[in-house]
Amino acid sequence: MAKLNIVLVEPRIPQNTGNISRTCAVTGATLHLVKPYGFEITDRNLKRSGLDYWDKLEIYEYNNLDSFFELTSGEYYYFTTKGRKLYSDICYPENADVYLLFGREDKGLPEELLYANPDRCARIPMRNMLRSLNLSNSAAIAAYEVLRQWDFSELELVGELTKYKWD
Repeated sequence: MAKLNIVLVEPRIPQNTGNISRTCAVTGATLHLVKPYGFEITDRNLKRSGLDYWDKLEIYEYNNLDSFFELTSGEYYYFTTKGRKLYSDICYPENADVYLLFGREDKGLPEELLYANPDRCARIPMRNMLRSLNLSNSAAIAAYEVLRQWDFSELELVGELTKYKWD
């Protein structure tokens, strides 16, 4: 079965990484962190954002982007404001591991990587006068689109009230 992977390349803001770790934990996605970071992995803000989920998270760290690509295999998609394809128009395969890559908050992914993979560059639509969505929001939007296409496999689809019972 395919696995969803979220990859943060040189993240700078610990709260974003913490929030994304929480998204990974609740969706079953694996988190991949590519160094260098703009914070220490023990930073209290990072752990505060996803602390009660930290032990439920599958996480891997890499020294650089080259080592990430050497140690992983699957289908890679590059989320960028520079993309020409909408994230929702991409068909994410269910028979291969899918990696959603996000660049650092202040620079994004390296342009040479984007240029070499134009059909794998995904854009989340937004107004043109604003820079971009928050990284953790973008990662959640992207992850849930993949999971929607996979029929939310292995996720709970119905919730329960605590005080009342649904009919």
